Amino acid sequence: MSVTQPVDRVYAYLADFTTTTEWDPGSIVTVLAKGDGGVGSEYHNTSKFAGRKTEITYVMKELVPNERIALRGENKSVVAHDTMELRPTATGADVLYRVEFEFQGAAKYVEPLMRLPLKKLLDDGQRGMERALAAL
Repeated sequence: MSVTQPVDRVYAYLADFTTTTEWDPGSIVTVLAKGDGGVGSEYHNTSKFAGRKTEITYVMKELVPNERIALRGENKSVVAHDTMELRPTATGADVLYRVEFEFQGAAKYVEPLMRLPLKKLLDDGQRGMERALAAL
């Protein structure tokens, strides 16, 4: 997605993962549970997905100022790898947000049934992020 905000402002906003409650419609609450927000910090996220409340712990894996943010989330059902890549443009910034899911345990067997709800979750998250970044 392209936004009209400067890349440093977009980076600062997205690197604070507690902002998920502002742009991810599924997020109910995200708190910084350990650390200072830098690499190694832990975030606890409570979300609503497919009608159920879920909790996942994210660890900040990589922060490259104004370029890249990477987190790893895990609970008993899934491991999520979230990566945000930022590029400055003449009018603001381009943001590429990728999420990869690895299902664990019993969730492995229902993964095919999760594709549509996950697509909706990701599409809604992209629209929410676009709105939040535009309002910075």
